[in-house]
Amino acid sequence: MSNFRVSCHLITWGEDLITGLKEAKELGYHACETFTHIALRYEDRVDEFRELLSQHGFVLSALYGGGRFTDSSRRQEVIDYNTRVAQFLAKNGSDRIVFGPQGPREPSGTPLADLKVAAETINEAAKRCAEFGVKACVHPHLGTEIQNERELDVIMELTNPDYVFFCPDTAHLAKAGMNPTDIIRRYRERIAYVHLKDVTPDEVDAEKFPILSGNEALPIFCELGLGTLDLVPVIECLKEIGYEGWVTVEIDQSTSTPRQSLAICRDYVVGRLGLSLETAAV
Repeated sequence: MSNFRVSCHLITWGEDLITGLKEAKELGYHACETFTHIALRYEDRVDEFRELLSQHGFVLSALYGGGRFTDSSRRQEVIDYNTRVAQFLAKNGSDRIVFGPQGPREPSGTPLADLKVAAETINEAAKRCAEFGVKACVHPHLGTEIQNERELDVIMELTNPDYVFFCPDTAHLAKAGMNPTDIIRRYRERIAYVHLKDVTPDEVDAEKFPILSGNEALPIFCELGLGTLDLVPVIECLKEIGYEGWVTVEIDQSTSTPRQSLAICRDYVVGRLGLSLETAAV
């Protein structure tokens, strides 16, 4: 077993936080990331939120922040919002915020000039988060201003490594044409959070993966182990670089029920990847 701490994203349950906590607990998870707008409903009732997590035996691994980094006119708005999220995280004993970029995306990609603007905003917002002991982790995302390898490399080069860290998402990296293990090795010193995600195959083997067959419109992402990504090399790479932080299981949309989807992910994480859910409770 490794020292990784496994978290479960409650995105699969949509707006139903309570059912998500209840069913994720039944599946053996002990940590979660949830929709930030749901968490911030408790912004003035932090004790109530902490008690809710405690009742279900959970700790909060992170929240998703970010914004439209390339728009200089929105810089202060982005800084203020992420500072607000960082404050909430710190009050709940969490020290990671995911910096997710926004769309729409230029068809030809994000110009260097815009990436320079984004880097300035990310630097300033991350520095403010650091004042609360929270590490800001840039998360390349499909369909946004930071999606491909060129854009990621520019942002990482132009941002301050003392404040700006990296959240590789295995599926988003792969779908954008990157090799997750290569990227993880490249930015090994700056990885502070990880999203484990699989990509739905273009053609589904109904006999091998019946849960995916018969769906008229399959989501881009699917349960771990049912898609095109082999996550074993990813975990081995994380071990190789000495990563000991959170790895968060994430599936945006269930192909059956959230509980069943996260059960499949759990079995893959424990049985195939050799990780333990129990370390999150320590």
